[in-house]
Amino acid sequence: MRLLTLATLTIVSALMFMGHARAANYNPDILWNIVNSCVDNEHQHNAPKPCTLVNLRPDRAHGFAVLKDIRGATQYLLLPTRKITGIEDPLILQPDATNYFAEAWKARRFVERAAHRRLPRTFIALAVNSQPSRGQNQLHIHIDCVRADVAQAIAKQENHIGKNWAPLGVALGKAQHQYLAMRVNGANLGRINPFKLLANQLPGARANMGQHTLVVVGIRHHSVPGFVILDYQIDHAGDFAAGEELLDHNRCGAAAPPTH
Repeated sequence: MRLLTLATLTIVSALMFMGHARAANYNPDILWNIVNSCVDNEHQHNAPKPCTLVNLRPDRAHGFAVLKDIRGATQYLLLPTRKITGIEDPLILQPDATNYFAEAWKARRFVERAAHRRLPRTFIALAVNSQPSRGQNQLHIHIDCVRADVAQAIAKQENHIGKNWAPLGVALGKAQHQYLAMRVNGANLGRINPFKLLANQLPGARANMGQHTLVVVGIRHHSVPGFVILDYQIDHAGDFAAGEELLDHNRCGAAAPPTH
């Protein structure tokens, strides 16, 4: 398979941020084609282009790729190397499923590299949009900085965020969406899989996963590293749950200390 051109990648970037109605005019498998190209090039040339990284361990069915998104200086995407359509795909809930969120958190190093700064964990967020709000039918986790206003709102609410799903208590994003939130401890996600936390612990979510969006934000609660996991569900016609709204693709790392 030939390397995809810059023009093709530009189309991909545009698709990521279009409304679902406009994106319907485009090929929803472009990201999947890119993943295949990255895997082919890794096998044939030991170079994952156009991806930044391809990890096929232990096999392709459990592997993933990391791709630089053209929009924003620091935004990356993590994608499975097997066909998984999105948050609604039952494969992400299988017992042996790769913890793609855990791998996406590890991949934040590429965001730091692009920002030329060492970023505190509280700067970084991961997001998966709902099925109606996306333009591509290949699971992709957005990796970038969290918006400053979102980080501040979470910091103010941290003492009220528990270990079970509950309303965050403050609206987030330009659309002022009311997210549910839960807090987990740990420097890394490890065995903590946000997809499974949503499906197993929020009543009704498993049967309706495609209507949900998930966002994971790094925190440090009373000096203990952890994460706040946010969920929002489509609640009326025309309100498409896109947690990516909480990420900052424009000014990532602007206030972070420089890397030495």
